Amino acid sequence: LGTNMSSQDNFPEWIDNLPSTMDTAQLFPLMETKLYKRRWAMLFIFSVYSMSNAFMWLQYSIISNIFTKFYNISTLAIDWLSMIYFLTYIPLILPVMWLLDNRGIRDVVVVGSAFNCIGAWIKTSTAQPEMFAMTFLGQFVCSVGTVFILGIPSRLASLWFGQQEVSTACSIGVLGNQMGIAIGFLVPPILVPNVDDMNELAHHIRIMFYISAGVATLIFVLVVIVFQEKPEIPPTQAQVQARSISPDEYSYMASILRLLRNKPFMLLVVSYGLNVGCFYAVSTLLNRMIIEHYPNEEVNAGRIGLTIVIAGMVGSLICGIWLDKTKTYKQTTLVVYLLSLTGMLVYAFTLNLGHLWVVFITAGVLGFFMTGYLPLGFEFAVELTYPESEGTSSGLLNCSAQIFGIIFTICQGKIIDKWGTLPGNIFLCIFLLIGAVLTGFIKSDLRRQKANLQSMVHTASVSISACAA
Repeated sequence: LGTNMSSQDNFPEWIDNLPSTMDTAQLFPLMETKLYKRRWAMLFIFSVYSMSNAFMWLQYSIISNIFTKFYNISTLAIDWLSMIYFLTYIPLILPVMWLLDNRGIRDVVVVGSAFNCIGAWIKTSTAQPEMFAMTFLGQFVCSVGTVFILGIPSRLASLWFGQQEVSTACSIGVLGNQMGIAIGFLVPPILVPNVDDMNELAHHIRIMFYISAGVATLIFVLVVIVFQEKPEIPPTQAQVQARSISPDEYSYMASILRLLRNKPFMLLVVSYGLNVGCFYAVSTLLNRMIIEHYPNEEVNAGRIGLTIVIAGMVGSLICGIWLDKTKTYKQTTLVVYLLSLTGMLVYAFTLNLGHLWVVFITAGVLGFFMTGYLPLGFEFAVELTYPESEGTSSGLLNCSAQIFGIIFTICQGKIIDKWGTLPGNIFLCIFLLIGAVLTGFIKSDLRRQKANLQSMVHTASVSISACAA
């Protein structure tokens, strides 16, 4: 595993007090595990729910110049229609993580999809120039739904999928969100063309809002009817051990405090936030960056965003499969981080060359690595923090990303307005470099792999004992 098997300094007290591997078998005997075919249905339903919510995050900012004209507001106000997703997450993540730990994944997904559906329907009445406040309210309600999404992929993967497919499943869960972002880049510029007639523009905006609401409603019904909490028989020995923990032994606040004292994990929290915060800023401000150098290219701005995300989806899937095969969490995370920095530098210095095809290529390279990093962070966090709740660890990662997303979006927007796109992108590159350095200092303590290895060692010892008898 490439780690020190005796390194358990940061384990919770009840883990520290466990006996040796052979004695542990008495507490956690080898139990039956099973993979259910319906695990793919659970993953698909969550992915489309995440996709719907992510689409609504970007449906304003990718055509920000059109909405600025329609609602007669500033570019910063349009940026806040995107950043409200980040701001809402920060105060709500702790209660939602508590809900995930105490009520389970099904209740969280049902409530989140309900918020997503309600917010989408509120926005259907806001295709009028004086209705900006109401459309902001609808976007706020949708943003509450996001809090119930972002921490789910690693938890869902651990609950339903086997040891050799858990990272791939987490990657597919993240892919749903990325697919929504891709559609959010592609579809709004097509559905809402930049026309001067305000009545015609209102008609196009209304169509987009109704399509969003219809899809969100269908997904909510699907979640309520089909989505399940967990399989009857756990998929891995690590899940067997996790299920054996009595609720009386588990303290939510104690779990949070243990995570905050886990130095490798806290380094990952900061480095993950820097990387994903940069991605959020680039996504939110993409229309402004492209329009500055390529006027009247709103549709191509959306296509460039689509290129970023599609390349990132491929990167996410490849990284997930690679982790399942190699378990090289730190090495893969560090390499992808450095390549994200390289991609950002290349994108920054080629954006103003005047050739859109160059921007498509550099943006694709940037997306492949920067978006491909997302599932790596989730899975590395689960390894560093096992047996803590996957929802709690990924929730703290995402909280960091939202904070940095707000800071980077506001700061880069101000820099672009004053000095142009190149200084704005260099600003992000500096923080990506800091994040790469922090990643290099993370100690790779793969605790979930140790738990599964313990079970394998016990199985081998039992087999040897049986043969000897």
